[in-house]
Amino acid sequence: MTEYSGPWLVVGLGNPGEGYARNRHNIGFMVVDLLAQRMGAKFKAHKSRAQVAEGRLAGQRVVLAKPMSFMNLSGGPVAALRDFYKAPTAALVAVHDELDVDYAALRLKQGGGDNGHNGLKSITKALGPDYYRVRCGVGRPPGRMEVADFVLKDFSSTERKELDWFVDRAADAVEALLADGLERAQGTYNS
Repeated sequence: MTEYSGPWLVVGLGNPGEGYARNRHNIGFMVVDLLAQRMGAKFKAHKSRAQVAEGRLAGQRVVLAKPMSFMNLSGGPVAALRDFYKAPTAALVAVHDELDVDYAALRLKQGGGDNGHNGLKSITKALGPDYYRVRCGVGRPPGRMEVADFVLKDFSSTERKELDWFVDRAADAVEALLADGLERAQGTYNS
């Protein structure tokens, strides 16, 4: 990304609306909300159908975004943001829930498949797969519970005891990715 001097786009994935606010599927929103607090920035409506907050993190210009479409339509607002800020796909970080990672564990990566995640599927369809991902583990549903029911439920009381720490650590991982690059951030945060 040698020629690019614009902002990083850090997109938290989730569903809009108070009814979804504490769902497992909305961990991406929780992380970018904390990053906005750290920047001292407030989210504002943007013509891309996203809420955005601009500022600096880890010495980098950053646009934090929360698409205001439902999860499975995230690609439209993310593509509109990319076009508005003229950002390459390699300057995009998607923060999202991940079923195949244990609760409160993190995995950072660039590119790859969507692993059945409808938000990633939508972004990849719109932009291709070469963006960064901060994968926030929510674990697998218990018993025979459907995946959709599991991710659209609030974190359990046991999980909530660690949730603030988990969101804080995921926000730290985003900052480390921006400051130090993928390999160093993976060395610290991939658990």
